[in-house]
Amino acid sequence: MIREIKSDGKLGINLIGGFMGNSIEGENCSILTLDDKTYTGTIQTLKPSVHISGNEAYDLKRTPENLEVVLDEKIFSKEDTLNLGINIGDFIFLDPRSIITDNGFIKSRHLDDKASTAILLYAIDYMINNNINLPYTINFFISNFEEVGHGASSSIPLATKEFISVDMGAPGLNQNSSEYSVCICAKDSSGPYDYELRKKLINLCKASNIDYRIDVYPNYGSDASAALKAGFDIKAALIGPGVFASHAYERTHMDSLIATLDLIIKYCETE
Repeated sequence: MIREIKSDGKLGINLIGGFMGNSIEGENCSILTLDDKTYTGTIQTLKPSVHISGNEAYDLKRTPENLEVVLDEKIFSKEDTLNLGINIGDFIFLDPRSIITDNGFIKSRHLDDKASTAILLYAIDYMINNNINLPYTINFFISNFEEVGHGASSSIPLATKEFISVDMGAPGLNQNSSEYSVCICAKDSSGPYDYELRKKLINLCKASNIDYRIDVYPNYGSDASAALKAGFDIKAALIGPGVFASHAYERTHMDSLIATLDLIIKYCETE
């Protein structure tokens, strides 16, 4: 969001979630004002041109203090920007640049967690349209606040016994996760997930030939983490499609989405 309106009308930024500065440099964006007006712009460094700054442009640290939004408006002062209705605290939205390739790759920002949201919505549609009888009550809860930490720390039905957070797996250096499998998290920064529930999910994958990977994520938390910290007495697990390059310009594959969908449906059907 906007943290400062500078004397020349450009916007200082404050990050929400885990964006790296280098991953948003040069990104097109839009700003939504409190009176519902939308303006466009680009996120740039303070020294965006090598023709002007030379090596200083290369060496500048990509921290929030060195990034700013250049608005697509003829503005020359702080007053010009304020007169547009733009103010501190207005949200800055990154262009998602969503692409689905012919061979099944999905590239976009915010696949963590829009990919899993799409999977859950399709799972609901599939079970309703196919008249699948469920042995237990299943509640689907989509939180808008997982990325800022408090997530599912409230509003969980009191009768909940098992909580499956459908988030994402994180393929990358020294990780076991894959963009082509459902990823099952054994432990993240909040600690280990429930052993018996994890084993149940793995056995469902084995029985149904669902491609899966088990992994540990040291720099990661989920809605299940928030629920446990809030004091809910639940068995918690974490699964999701493998999403490469989170929280940058992310990528996954349809194989991973389908494997995650298959596991969710098998879990819902199983006593």
